[in-house]
Amino acid sequence: MSGPAAAGEPPWQPPSAVEQALYEAGSAGDWDAYFAALAGTDLYLPQSREFSDAVPDRFRPEPFRDPRFDGLCVAAFTRGMVPPPAGGRIFERATLRTLAKIWPQPVRWLAVNPGTPVETYLPADPKRWKRHAKRAPEEPRLKTLWTGHVRDAMAHGLACGALLMVNNGALWNHLGWQHGGYTEEKTLLKTWWDVTRRDDWLHLTSLLLRGELSPPVWEFVLRVRQAMRADSGVLPAAAQWRDTAERVMVSRAAQVVDATGQPPGFDLHADIALVQELIGRVLRYEARFRADGLLAEGECVRSVLAWDIGRGSCMARWGLGAQLCDLDETRQAVLSAGAAARQVYSSWGDFAAGYVLGRCLHFDSEEFGSWYTEMVDVHRLLTTDPESPWLSVPWYVDEQPPAGPARA
Repeated sequence: MSGPAAAGEPPWQPPSAVEQALYEAGSAGDWDAYFAALAGTDLYLPQSREFSDAVPDRFRPEPFRDPRFDGLCVAAFTRGMVPPPAGGRIFERATLRTLAKIWPQPVRWLAVNPGTPVETYLPADPKRWKRHAKRAPEEPRLKTLWTGHVRDAMAHGLACGALLMVNNGALWNHLGWQHGGYTEEKTLLKTWWDVTRRDDWLHLTSLLLRGELSPPVWEFVLRVRQAMRADSGVLPAAAQWRDTAERVMVSRAAQVVDATGQPPGFDLHADIALVQELIGRVLRYEARFRADGLLAEGECVRSVLAWDIGRGSCMARWGLGAQLCDLDETRQAVLSAGAAARQVYSSWGDFAAGYVLGRCLHFDSEEFGSWYTEMVDVHRLLTTDPESPWLSVPWYVDEQPPAGPARA
């Protein structure tokens, strides 16, 4: 085996905990520890985009020759070392177990992170790889790119997607071409968002960053309460909140009639009933949030725009992973997400409560099932883990001029 370290080389900064573990184990010749780290993480295989588009359910390792080694090699990169896709080359996600199953017999070497300070050439041994895969340790959910953005405006925009990125086991502060791999990112966008084309991505990202994808009635009821709180200095009782929301709706309907001379083109009574029911749902969720530590006593959710903004931060990166946009467009969208969040919220806790409420109103239906409990678990991680962006990225950062995604 060929390990990464050489005497006299200058210190190298590993990009994440995975590469640090591989570097230390390889340098020490501790191959059990090396394979434990390698088997417990994602690997990324370079592949032709044309092939992946044509046969999306297959890996096709592309052997190459290295003059230092006898025989063919196949490259695999860990997540902190994946180079940007270029020239029709993309990366598909796999594991050591997957490689053991699909390994082409004539290939003699697995090149882990070739061409980098942590490159290691391993003799092909699929049976050994399977044994290590069976006892591979589980990776932590919160993953940080140590060499990435950690405190600036870009880090802030990336951290707006941390609840979802950490829940998915992705690096919270990477711009996004290496989490699921090319085909997985395309499948995710198609399955969950019906996004298959660049125009789809542009339109959806724009809606998310403007906070216009979720039902506007959610934000309406919260803004009514915020206005009441601003006037009186205290949170209104449920009955008072409902009554005020109804009066605002009736007043708006009257304005429509005065302006048009026609009855409103909506069922006012049905809309009022919907708002009354929604206020009850919000209050019940907030009570649970307080019990589970997502809200402090006496606090409330001020806005649910975080639900769209946070997903917008993630959508910016998914689009890059699926090759629907370029790196600059992703950067600008992430900066826009951070700027939008800072206009509405005053802290990570404030933002998080809005995001979780939006997710619950969208998916949970007051079942307090996994759509909710996942967020409680990730929230606790983000408020306690030393590597959490909520503990390292300041809420107020120096602004970088954001711009929305480019129009086609």
